[in-house]
Amino acid sequence: MRLDPQELVVGYALTSKKKKSFLQPQLISLARNKGIFFVAIDLNRPLSEQGPFDVILHKLSGKEWCEIIEDYRQKHSEVVILDLPAAIKQLHNRQSMLQDVAALNLCDSHGKVDVPRQLVVTKDPSSVPYEVAKSGLNLPLVAKPLVVDGSAKSHELFLAYDELSLSELEPPLVLQEFVNHGGLLFKIYVIGETINIVRRFSLPNVSKRELSKVAGVFRFPRVSCAAASADDADLDPSIAELPPRPLLERLARELRCRLGLRLFNIDMIRKDGTKDVFYVIDINYFPGYGKMPGYEHIFTDFLLSLMQNKYKKRPYA
Repeated sequence: MRLDPQELVVGYALTSKKKKSFLQPQLISLARNKGIFFVAIDLNRPLSEQGPFDVILHKLSGKEWCEIIEDYRQKHSEVVILDLPAAIKQLHNRQSMLQDVAALNLCDSHGKVDVPRQLVVTKDPSSVPYEVAKSGLNLPLVAKPLVVDGSAKSHELFLAYDELSLSELEPPLVLQEFVNHGGLLFKIYVIGETINIVRRFSLPNVSKRELSKVAGVFRFPRVSCAAASADDADLDPSIAELPPRPLLERLARELRCRLGLRLFNIDMIRKDGTKDVFYVIDINYFPGYGKMPGYEHIFTDFLLSLMQNKYKKRPYA
């Protein structure tokens, strides 16, 4: 039994990498001051024998873990699960990842949001050039692994300048038309109803002259990491200007509803030469919030809001 009814207990099941990046000392300290306590879930014991928990925070995969969470949810409906494995699963596949953005067809007075044309290739490598030629996709193409499993390999990125060189890649993969975007990416962090946006350096534009002279497939490191931050860089205002806040709020609101998720981030680019045409190129579940300035305050406020929404009369300091 819990001794202090005012405290909020968050049971967490995270990979060692996620635990290190997310559960930083400043988050633990701030949370404790607000009456929030993070408790590690013992994966060697039945989940139902642990707790009591107010919230379950997790980023593990696998059929067994999904079954454990689903069984626990059915038996403990009073506990908030962040988030349900069935909803998270759609972001583990780059074919299904962007379907809700495409279906949204977001276009209003603040701008337009679309997704790049893409092709999923699951056959042998030698078939890739044929599949691309048949699809009508325009070069260059960004190639990414189809499955997103949190590994470094699943975040590999290649840029292909000609169709024949695509046979060097290993399916299953997703091929996206490369959209010139001034070498800048907007990373939109969503935590419940709160959004926070940062700039990251990205791949540079590809000119028609370069495309006519260059052949091959080139591997790039992960371009959206914190080390590639562009928030303090001296950039052309037409490139660096953030997407309109109302557009981002509507996009995040719609995706929260359609995806059934509360913790994710959206990678967005602005089409070069435009002011209000944007493309979503990736969506990630429970991203590296530790890289986001002030994440400790935003996340602890979010956890408290979950309980306030659940127990309207429950007081918090």
